[in-house]
Amino acid sequence: MPAVVTESLTRSFGDTVALAGVDLEVAEGEVLGLLGPNGAGKTTLVRILATLLPPTDGRATVLGHDVASDPASVRREIGLTGQDAAIDGLLTGRENLRMFGELFHLSTRDARRRADELLERFDLLDAADRRAGGYSGGMRRRLDLASSLLVRPRLLFLDEPTTGLDPRSRNDIWQVTRELVAEGTTLLLTTQYLEEADQLADRIAVIDHGRIIAEGTGDQLKDDIGGQVVEVRLEDPGQTGAALDAVAGSEVLGSDRVRVHVGDADPLVVLADVAQRLVEAGVAVREAALARPTLDDVFLELTGRPAPGSGPDGATGGAETAETEDAA
Repeated sequence: MPAVVTESLTRSFGDTVALAGVDLEVAEGEVLGLLGPNGAGKTTLVRILATLLPPTDGRATVLGHDVASDPASVRREIGLTGQDAAIDGLLTGRENLRMFGELFHLSTRDARRRADELLERFDLLDAADRRAGGYSGGMRRRLDLASSLLVRPRLLFLDEPTTGLDPRSRNDIWQVTRELVAEGTTLLLTTQYLEEADQLADRIAVIDHGRIIAEGTGDQLKDDIGGQVVEVRLEDPGQTGAALDAVAGSEVLGSDRVRVHVGDADPLVVLADVAQRLVEAGVAVREAALARPTLDDVFLELTGRPAPGSGPDGATGGAETAETEDAA
């Protein structure tokens, strides 16, 4: 039985269409990465699947339970970590977990036991008796993720779990996510970070304007937009224009880099030709190499827009939720 199935799922907020007929299937035990620009419909889809928002039309089931007609059964099977950490800053980390445990109908004894287990697992024991309001962003995210695991959900929704985190905190969340997958948890991960999807997801679905526009593994999506590329890094960024003039079909990749798509040609022949043309044009090169397309290239090709950022320092999070709530 698939963990998630949606059929022609739609959701509107007044005149604003957030989901425009989403058909999606997630296998049990799979990690699905849901990629899309701000406002594409990622958070709206998660909120519907987590029974926090009813669909306007269409159908969705989670682990065999209909989200509209049997939400209580869905909630017993899932965990959710949203874009904002849902913890009480006035309580300690330990108190937060015990409180959530009792809200999940654990006995007081079991809530205390699970809290202690999760504090150790998420490396929060040293801070367990400090108020959570004083935690760093990474610690708050780990505590929030721990709270969603108190009852060991079969399906876990991670809605942009590392937005705004520094690289070390992000890697900590990645490690915990990999451990959950190894234990058999099904994950639906929404993210703007293409590296995150590449690292964690078994399969990726790209959503834009409320529709799924592509699905596949990271490698399949990269192969779909073309084979190898020649990437050149220049010694002097000021020579970018000269490099573009010298090599037909080249495009700017960064302030000091240009790229040429190989297509069906012999990649070594293309690399040699690019190198020769740059030498003849007097363009100094620091590096030149063959490479495969990245998920950034996939994102740009499919949506017509560059990805929101290449990592936590470049991306912006939370805008989609604000847009849909404003529309509502």
